[in-house]
Amino acid sequence: MPIAGDVSMEQVVETTSSTSLAEWANRYVRRIKWISIALIVISVLLIMSKLPLKEGADWFTEWIAGLGYWAPVLYLLVYIAATVLMIPAWILTIVAGSVFGLLQGTALVSVASTTGAALAFLIARYLSRARVARQFEQYPKFAAIDKAIGEGGWKIVAMLRLSPAVPFNLQNYLYGVTSIRFWPYVLTSWVAMLPGTFLYVYIGYTAAEVASDAARAGEGGQDLTQQIISWAFRIVGLLATMAVTIYITRLATLAVKEHMNRQKDIPMNSHPDAGQQEATARTDHWSWGATIMALAAVLLSVTAAGATIRPVAFKGIVLGLFGQQQVVLAETYEARADGPSFDHAVFDALLKKHVDEVGWVDYAELNEDADELGKYIAAVGKAPLNDMGRDEKLALLINAYNVFTLQLILDHWNDGKLESIKDIPHSKRWKSKRWKVGGRTWSLDEIEHKQIRPKFKEPRIHFALVCAAVSCPKLRNEAYRAEDLEQQLADQAAYVHAHDHWFRFDKAANKVYLTRLYDWYSGDFEQVAGSVLQYAADHSPHLKAALDVGKKPRIKWLDYDWKLNWKGNKEE
Repeated sequence: MPIAGDVSMEQVVETTSSTSLAEWANRYVRRIKWISIALIVISVLLIMSKLPLKEGADWFTEWIAGLGYWAPVLYLLVYIAATVLMIPAWILTIVAGSVFGLLQGTALVSVASTTGAALAFLIARYLSRARVARQFEQYPKFAAIDKAIGEGGWKIVAMLRLSPAVPFNLQNYLYGVTSIRFWPYVLTSWVAMLPGTFLYVYIGYTAAEVASDAARAGEGGQDLTQQIISWAFRIVGLLATMAVTIYITRLATLAVKEHMNRQKDIPMNSHPDAGQQEATARTDHWSWGATIMALAAVLLSVTAAGATIRPVAFKGIVLGLFGQQQVVLAETYEARADGPSFDHAVFDALLKKHVDEVGWVDYAELNEDADELGKYIAAVGKAPLNDMGRDEKLALLINAYNVFTLQLILDHWNDGKLESIKDIPHSKRWKSKRWKVGGRTWSLDEIEHKQIRPKFKEPRIHFALVCAAVSCPKLRNEAYRAEDLEQQLADQAAYVHAHDHWFRFDKAANKVYLTRLYDWYSGDFEQVAGSVLQYAADHSPHLKAALDVGKKPRIKWLDYDWKLNWKGNKEE
């Protein structure tokens, strides 16, 4: 039967049910938010511990180094733009802690957030005052806040900045249409935003440090006990920082509420039922903020679980997303007895003359033969690559990669002042598209990751390609040749596994120390042998014997020395 206002009983029941559900959700909204925050923090720590941090850190460090002083400048501009455009910047704040560290990150965020808040204030006051004012007239507490600021000035701004009562981005524009003056607003905002800024930066810093500890744990730098102690100290510090920030926030929230309650003639309380209406509004509407936070917590928890259960697969997916080393190995080319060959005699002579038997290079003398090196590089650029057979192609590509690396070092040699290939600007190093092979122009990365790895099912190329660093496998003092390629690659693999600098098996401690090449290109070795350990065991009888009897040693990653493989760095 219809009831007053032509509202059906079904609508009443539906409204009552939805209201009850909303009331129930809002009753537990604070718990939901804090549980979600805890899950998000834990999940982020777990995910970061499973990320390919070494690769990511190296890439980001190189990118930042390439930017130089522009790195923090770019960060500041992005953060300021996000603030002015009212885009939530909390993720940028966390990133600052993980990238720039605790002190520099806090300083950068503090400057960026204060600058963005100041710009938003000026826009609201001088460019769009009428429009902003009309928007805030619809906001129930605007009149109360406006009156409170008129009476309390910067003190109210400070309490509101410390309290989550009004969102940060909303406050920036709100103050522009109040009576607060610009400089008191800016200085108060800067000081009052520091606790929250420090908390979010500390979260990013802690996550990065904990993840870095996890990465270093495999290098022999920390045992399990040291790692746990390190994690505990950082997490306790994070929890203490959160507790202090929450306490300050709670005090500020209570102070704001008390001050608001003392205000008189506020439109929102002018009606006798206004308080009840506000309470009803709070319980009749779903807390979408808590819902979004809970969904984020669930998503991150699922991702963290997957990263923990299948760390190798997770690492491969992440690397794939960023176009990094994870590829599917395949044999694309066939042997061709009638295919053209290529003469590597010039390169072979240069290697014999300037590279010793263990791979150290005399770059000063090699530089004197720059013309000969240039002739070989020019010949590589015109080589009949497309018509070559499988082994001729692979030998040419390996030699091309190595000679281009030598030329890259000479280009930046600077009379011996170059200390590492990483001192060369990022844009001019592995991603610089300047090297010609068979009429095509590629970067060093493209030669390795697009022309060799996906087209030759041959992980031993990682023991043949050189990066001009001490921890790279040795540069052979002879060129690779199609007719000797199998034996040369076998020699390189055997050499790596016969020297402590790249491989060491401690039978007593049941630990195997491996070059980082096994970590960076783990997918390649797994596709051929099933696992990194099994591939290494194929070159180590002692490790193979241990695996055959069911003893699976713990992997420790050896430090990677990026010093130049120049003979002057050779340890006597």
